[in-house]
Amino acid sequence: MRIAIDMDEVLADPIHKFIQLYNRDYGVPLNLAMEPGKEFYHHVPEHINNKWFEYINEKGFFRDLPVIDGSVEAVKKLQEKHEIYIVSAAMEFRNSLEDKLDWLAEHFPFIGWRNIMFCGDKIVNVDVIIDDRAKNFVGISGRKLLFTSPHNLLLNDYERVNTWSEVLDKLL
Repeated sequence: MRIAIDMDEVLADPIHKFIQLYNRDYGVPLNLAMEPGKEFYHHVPEHINNKWFEYINEKGFFRDLPVIDGSVEAVKKLQEKHEIYIVSAAMEFRNSLEDKLDWLAEHFPFIGWRNIMFCGDKIVNVDVIIDDRAKNFVGISGRKLLFTSPHNLLLNDYERVNTWSEVLDKLL
């Protein structure tokens, strides 16, 4: 099978970084227990809730994101039997391109450059796509696995996976 895997909130954890930055700059006591269906920035005072856009556009934002638990090992196992592609809508944030490429080289060095796709819309022809954003499933004819994140907890229209262990159970 050809499997497309998203980066942010699937392999890398930008929410953790946003929380650190808001705590550092504003002393906002955020935590990872977010209200279902809401984005993290809905949990900060209104006068600073757009600061996330400045953070995400800074060079280096994506370079040191934490790795989602179990993702490295799971992707290695999937790669033993399937064609794996990392597909990220990185074009939205210009400074993310180099950061994401370097991040992947550090944490997923076994994924070759031919299998990394930085794009706008994810118009890929794959058998399976794993993503946290349902908007990225539009036009995809393959199996759609929605990787759990606080913002998508109220969605019930897709096959859900909460952990990389669950991904392996479904695909191996």
